[in-house]
Amino acid sequence: MGKGVKATVIGGVFAVMVGGAGYGVYNIVSAVNGGGGGGGSDAAVTKKSGPPDEEEVAKASGAFFAAWEKGQAEQAASYTNDAGEAAPLLAAYGEDARLTDVEITPGTATGTTVPFRVKATASYDGKSEPLSYKSELTVVRGETTGRALVDWQPSVVHPDLRDGDTLVTGEAAQPPIEALGRDGTVLTEEKYPSLGPILDTLREKYGDKAGGTPGVELVIRHADGTAGEGAGDTTLLTLAKGKPGQLRTTLSAGVQAAAEKAVKEFAESSVVAVRPSTGEVLAVANHREDGFNAAFQGRVAPGSTMKIVTSAMLIDNGVASMNGPAPCPPTATWQSQTFKNLTGMEPNENATLANSFLRSCNTAFIKLIDEEPLTDASLTQEAQERFGLGRDDWKTGIVSFDGSVPAVAGPDRAAGAIGQGQVQMNPLNMASVTATAITGAFRQPYLVSPELDGRQLAQAKGLPAGTAAQLKQMMRLTATQGTAQEAMAGLGGDIGAKTGSAEVDGNATSDSWFTGFRGDVAAAAMTQQGGHGGDAAGPIVAAVLRAGG
Repeated sequence: MGKGVKATVIGGVFAVMVGGAGYGVYNIVSAVNGGGGGGGSDAAVTKKSGPPDEEEVAKASGAFFAAWEKGQAEQAASYTNDAGEAAPLLAAYGEDARLTDVEITPGTATGTTVPFRVKATASYDGKSEPLSYKSELTVVRGETTGRALVDWQPSVVHPDLRDGDTLVTGEAAQPPIEALGRDGTVLTEEKYPSLGPILDTLREKYGDKAGGTPGVELVIRHADGTAGEGAGDTTLLTLAKGKPGQLRTTLSAGVQAAAEKAVKEFAESSVVAVRPSTGEVLAVANHREDGFNAAFQGRVAPGSTMKIVTSAMLIDNGVASMNGPAPCPPTATWQSQTFKNLTGMEPNENATLANSFLRSCNTAFIKLIDEEPLTDASLTQEAQERFGLGRDDWKTGIVSFDGSVPAVAGPDRAAGAIGQGQVQMNPLNMASVTATAITGAFRQPYLVSPELDGRQLAQAKGLPAGTAAQLKQMMRLTATQGTAQEAMAGLGGDIGAKTGSAEVDGNATSDSWFTGFRGDVAAAAMTQQGGHGGDAAGPIVAAVLRAGG
């Protein structure tokens, strides 16, 4: 098999529960027929409406639990509102996952939601281990039948299951790994929670190269995309330990710990730190409920952090320079679309590029993109050729997205200059942008050394020395005098930053973006609906830079 454990489907299903939670099969016929009670034809049964009552919730969930305990997958599925989707997963519970002696204990219902605990035993090749976990289900009214039914979600069977996932017990296709930080520290999900999906992926990709031997495990086999594209299987239970191989990563245990702590302060947040002199990823952390590695795989507008790339384009094409004019009027119109600045920003017709950059004046950049020799493709060329973005060729060691800056005409050309429109980035991309800006060299970020598997890292020509010097100085001014000053306060050494806020359709609050550097560490963060750049993403980046020392 290509992923996770080797599945050998056997004919048996669950062992019949003896004793158990004591449901019995009470009035199953009544439940199937919509709880109509006594005889009579279907036509005589009045179709119910509205939320199920307390008795219906108890009967529907109880019938479902009783059938599940006995390994009666089709029967259990018939008590849900999506039997076609429920039956295969419930069958896999006993067959592929080899879970027997199933005992389900319901808790006290809250309205139509029933919490419960599951105890079972996973067995394979003479090895057995107990499994215990909690989940919950909700009882709803069937749309066509009016019956009280379990609202089918894979998470009913196990809280970590998503659409398309299944459960399998068997010999692991990949040996376990012991992921090591750059200084030899062992990196575990227990200590660094947001690394969990990343460690699964590293095992999936490099387990056979790390020198270990496989064990026997119960795993969640993820459908493509449900736990992030390229995610490896998630181990729920180890029946027989394999011998882990050691895999050294570029991560810094100290910086990773700071990143983990920082993102927890803000919902839907992600951060990446890199070493500009090498491209090594020092930390990657996400605070998300879905397990998606948005730090590496996100595709969202980066807001005004994109002005680093836009400024490089202006300087490289001779349109502007750090100390040259870049007026900041109240509004700027590009092909019938009017752009404004943040509320409260004072216009400055005498502003320089450095001043408009440190204040993050949108209108200054909109007005400058109309200058010769700039074209619809200029920003795309700058991003691809200088910063290595948008060519789909980064090989970080795990799945990642390397940005998108398409050549566009119309209002989106102007919007792209300020990180809106069709421009898409993630914190990994923006940390790399900062690294390129301050060193002048593009060094593709990576999490695992390319020497391990012979990967060819992406190449780009980087920036002229004069352009890099101006960008670095403008970022210094932003960190000490501009919009990033508050977030970067108290950080010593050579520091610089750029803030950003990205408006996303349908959201009342903009996404918060921030990228910065301190010495030989560059970091970028994004918080969905976090407000201005310094509000949420700023403190995250500052905490990571402080730890990076």
